[in-house]
Amino acid sequence: MAKVKYTSVSPYYNTGTNEFYLDLMVNRSIPKNADDRLFTINQVYNLRPDLLAYDLYGYSELWWVFAQRNPNTLVDPLGDFTLGKNIYLPQLETLREVLGF
Repeated sequence: MAKVKYTSVSPYYNTGTNEFYLDLMVNRSIPKNADDRLFTINQVYNLRPDLLAYDLYGYSELWWVFAQRNPNTLVDPLGDFTLGKNIYLPQLETLREVLGF
């Protein structure tokens, strides 16, 4: 069985695999930059980081970026993505450089 290769927008991109399972997760770091934008989650994006990722970056698969950039605010990347919560949003250029897409 061939090894699985994840795309550059996947949180599992750096995580190794074998024919049966993923290795231990290797987190992908999203750096804090001065140009990150502070955003208050509104009703449209309540519990929907995938929608915000698509609207900002064109990839719904980048929903995990918000949790990586805001680890103390979004401990549960989906359940904590709630109305009124303030999070920092990395710029698209930063993600392209760091993630290589």
